[in-house]
Amino acid sequence: MKLNDAVTALSALAQASRLEIFRVLARQGEPGLCAGDLSKQLGIPKPTLSFHLKELSHAGLVESDRNGRSIIYRLRIDGMRGLMAFLSDDCCQGRPELCTPAHKCC
Repeated sequence: MKLNDAVTALSALAQASRLEIFRVLARQGEPGLCAGDLSKQLGIPKPTLSFHLKELSHAGLVESDRNGRSIIYRLRIDGMRGLMAFLSDDCCQGRPELCTPAHKCC
């Protein structure tokens, strides 16, 4: 990922509604959600949601597919991975595994 692409992605996520949309779509996974369900779940009016989805799509973080009369939105995994890789590339003197917090399982 290039610097300008990272800036575009981070700018898209630097807004509360878009970050919420991104997180909902991340939890949803591959099936994604139609715009109407996203609108209801987040309480965002459809025209406003459409604007935010356009920004996330432009940033390479969200993709859409038409399914009949609905448009299904899902996270672009390669876009998210590219951003994460860009952010951790130079982390901890080239050892990004040192920057990852240790998580204890159960």
